[in-house]
Amino acid sequence: MEIVYVYTKKRSEFGRQCNFSDRAAELHVDIPPDDNVLEDFIERNPVDIGIQCVQEMSEHDANTERFETNVRGINHTEGGWPKDVNPNELEQVTRYRKKVEKDEVYISAVLQLGNSMEHCIKQNNAVDIYEEYFENVDAEIIDEAATAKTINVFRDPNDIKRTATHISWYPDGPRKLAVAYCNLVFQSTSPETSMESYIWDVENPNKPEMTIKPVSPLTCLEYNPKDAHILLGGCYNGQIAYWDTRKGSQPVELTPIEQSHRDPAYKTIWIQSKTGTECFSTSTDGQVLWWDIRKMGEPTDKMYLDKKQEFHNAQGAYCLEYEPTMPTKFMAGTEQGNIISCNRKAKTPLDKIAAVFTGHIGPVYALQRNPQFTKNFLSVGDWCARIWSEDIRESSIMWTKQYSSYLTDGCWSPIRPAVFFITKMDGTLDVWDIIFKQNNPTLTLQVCDCPLYSLRVQESGKLIATGSQDGTTTLLELSEGLYTMGRNEKNLVTNMFERETRREKILDTRHKEIRLKERTKEGKTEGEEGGEKPKEEVVEDEENLYTKAEKEFFDIISSEKKKQPTPNNDFSEVEKKDWLDEQLKITLDIPESVDDSLADATEVQHSSIVEDDENSKVETVPVEDETPDEHD
Repeated sequence: MEIVYVYTKKRSEFGRQCNFSDRAAELHVDIPPDDNVLEDFIERNPVDIGIQCVQEMSEHDANTERFETNVRGINHTEGGWPKDVNPNELEQVTRYRKKVEKDEVYISAVLQLGNSMEHCIKQNNAVDIYEEYFENVDAEIIDEAATAKTINVFRDPNDIKRTATHISWYPDGPRKLAVAYCNLVFQSTSPETSMESYIWDVENPNKPEMTIKPVSPLTCLEYNPKDAHILLGGCYNGQIAYWDTRKGSQPVELTPIEQSHRDPAYKTIWIQSKTGTECFSTSTDGQVLWWDIRKMGEPTDKMYLDKKQEFHNAQGAYCLEYEPTMPTKFMAGTEQGNIISCNRKAKTPLDKIAAVFTGHIGPVYALQRNPQFTKNFLSVGDWCARIWSEDIRESSIMWTKQYSSYLTDGCWSPIRPAVFFITKMDGTLDVWDIIFKQNNPTLTLQVCDCPLYSLRVQESGKLIATGSQDGTTTLLELSEGLYTMGRNEKNLVTNMFERETRREKILDTRHKEIRLKERTKEGKTEGEEGGEKPKEEVVEDEENLYTKAEKEFFDIISSEKKKQPTPNNDFSEVEKKDWLDEQLKITLDIPESVDDSLADATEVQHSSIVEDDENSKVETVPVEDETPDEHD
């Protein structure tokens, strides 16, 4: 069958330029399908088509209509059971089933529905909808350079800018951010400064989605992981409050002032519980308080960050760390640079402080366990970040270089166990990948020109939100290599942590042996018996060295005071002292022009005369130097 279409054209138009124009489509030939012809052809699979080196493009338009969504509640009850049968009672359910199965209508209904059900079962068996076609294909190794790009910037809408002190991600996906704003400089807040904090929609940086109105500026704000409508906040005046977004901007309930913290509540954390209403908080007043938002009149439990549980000796804390798999244990980072590991359910007050890790020379501002390896945790303070192991208390197993600017916050990646993030006072964000390199960060981002104070990574590990001193919250998206775990990464990190832990144990043991040998040598030279002290006594002596030295110093002072003469009527003691000093000058052949303090500057044998009723005798007593000689 040959299809021919004849183009007609006037002779006078031959050779002229062709002018094309759009017109409606015309149907010239309609060929219906012929099943007989199909038998003469075989499908080619695969099909190779040769094309020229040009870009293939297609264009199409689609006009979609906008839609609006509404959230509506549904009261779901289990159907199919009579009112007198409780579906939770196994005995009632079994009795009712036996009764129904004996009915003839039930048997006929099952036979009738069996045919249609059999068709669906055969269809499911014929096609495996869960089949993995590329199960054995290895994923491509991502070798791209680590990068990050800014997605959105959320600015404090008030005229007087405040620091974005804390960030919390919405628990049901990366849709919202809760940001707490507070001026942390003591007594520098203007009366006109706003106390409001905000919930932001990630896709709308122009206006906050909701305003949180506390009674005092919020230093922290945290979403409830079990109920996304409830937020917990710690106030600058020490109070703890919670909000329900369904009930408005005002707090639902507040803790009383007299039962709250005495300093700003710098950290609040939700506790993993059946009710989802329990939480705890800490402050620089040295207290850790547990609360239940159903009854916030007083704390359910209280603890001081001191070994003897004394409030006046407690160390103030800036941060808390809580792992849901260990519900009774938590850690706190203190102002003194210590990390205190605590046990809430200890039998005695002395056992509540399980361990103290010392390593920072400034306050610890961030503390978090590795999501994959809970025995190892990250601490950020002073000018470096440290990775610790619970097996070693004397020192950290890994640490970053000493930065020139102060560190303010840090956290682990929730996906990759080898990646952690650090914010600094110079406005930069550092991304460390300890598998890639350990001496320098993998990526350094200049987020802004003012100090960064807060940092939070979304659950997927792809998005990072960081807050600055001028109230700007910057949302960053990481490159794929920083949130995609490698095939062998977990084993590599495990081996690295174990190797560094063993190394620190060996160094610590060697250091203890050296100190033991030094103490043993001192004991042999000073002791009359020359016996070797046990190791426990040596350690105890070293810990009490300062106390003993202080006691000996004050004993010497008191003994010297006792030797000084007391004035009486005949001044006999004063005359004895003058005679003694005269004899001492003659013995040492000291000119009279030289001040008497020259003799006091050296160790001399000072003769003191002790008289009794029968005779007088001279006793030699060594006197140590107390005041330096100004003529020396």
